[in-house]
Amino acid sequence: MSKLWQKNNKVSELVEKFTIGNDQAMDMYLAPYDVLGSIAHTTMLAEVGLLTAAEQIAIKKALVAIYEKIQAGTFSLAPGVEDIHSQVEILLTEALGDAGKKIHSARSRNDQVLVDIKLFLRAEIISLTESVHSFFKVLQAKSEAHKNDLLPGYTHLQLAMPSSFGLWLGAYAESLVDDITVLQAAYKVVNKNPLGSAAGYGSSFPINRMRTTELLGFESLNYNVVYAQMGRGKAERITAMAMANIADTLSKLSMDASLFMNQNFGFIQFPEELTTGSSIMPHKKNPDVFELIRSYCNRIKALPNEIMMMTTNLPSGYHRDLQLLKEHLFPAFTELKNCLEMASLMIQNMEVKKDILEDPKYQYLFSVEEVNKLVLTGMPFRDAYKQVGASIEAGKFTYSTALAHTHEGSIGNIGTAIIGEKMKAVLAEMGYEKVTQRIAELLNT
Repeated sequence: MSKLWQKNNKVSELVEKFTIGNDQAMDMYLAPYDVLGSIAHTTMLAEVGLLTAAEQIAIKKALVAIYEKIQAGTFSLAPGVEDIHSQVEILLTEALGDAGKKIHSARSRNDQVLVDIKLFLRAEIISLTESVHSFFKVLQAKSEAHKNDLLPGYTHLQLAMPSSFGLWLGAYAESLVDDITVLQAAYKVVNKNPLGSAAGYGSSFPINRMRTTELLGFESLNYNVVYAQMGRGKAERITAMAMANIADTLSKLSMDASLFMNQNFGFIQFPEELTTGSSIMPHKKNPDVFELIRSYCNRIKALPNEIMMMTTNLPSGYHRDLQLLKEHLFPAFTELKNCLEMASLMIQNMEVKKDILEDPKYQYLFSVEEVNKLVLTGMPFRDAYKQVGASIEAGKFTYSTALAHTHEGSIGNIGTAIIGEKMKAVLAEMGYEKVTQRIAELLNT
């Protein structure tokens, strides 16, 4: 099949196969967003006189029908069709004749894929935020439920000071607040309209870029048309970094859980149906879910560097290198959301061992408590430290497991409600409602 950009020369089949690569599969991620971009673009073209009102109505009706097929899962790229942009234009031309050929006026495949990617990333960031928030609520609930259950705290993987399950789980909840803050920053970068930059140098047509910005629910424009093209790779990298932060939180939690399940720790356990067994060792209850979360997330953590390296030394303007940015980034959203879902399932069903610190092997966790008690009687800290240290060396150390931590963020005051309010405040700044409303209006026929 001929390409939309093809003139009279025939492209080598080997070159064609190599340059298209996996783009057909990747473009299925972009399919609904390509249609939305085309609806906004053709609406604007009619308003500036490059399409008639009748042509615009017919085109929009046909585009909405394609969108509905995509949403229903009955849409695909025909064999030999290069990309989603070509497929949509071919379908419109078959249905509407010359009117279908007019939709490419005042744009290039460069700004077309840019707007598709921006819309895709925006939608995925919104969806990912909802998944993170759901897991955050699970962590907060479990943290509150076990805020009085103590467990050892470690530094250098050595016994350090008393902690609690509430403190441990609450730490990961607050980590997600910062992760969502970074994701919000990525959202702000992504939520800018590149449409109208064409091949990267604008158009001589009297287009209205503010109108497509409004129609698609973008917060603002990428004003400079050269920067709009330079933003490809940058938006993906910033988004990948935000995803990597979430992945890092999940990976660390998964490592903790795998350790704490280990029989030498024995702090937590899970229902048998959430663990896996061994083909030869009948006693095994393996933390495969956490191990896979850890590995998926560590792979996602590599994405920002991968994107950085793929865009290294590229001058301004479009380059075909950018096509490959889709291949690992696009599926990563589903992988990360799956990891959040599985982590939620595991934490919800986690059983906590009670009275862990009553075991004498954890006695030295309370050495700092005993130092502090002496300080409160008026003894200088260094003298108290030496006295308790000497009692440990002499085998005469005595202690109490009673704790009196009252400051903000400590075992006795873990601040669940305050952390919840912080997450609520970050989410309120995202402003998703406008996007949902604009897309619904755009699709309304």
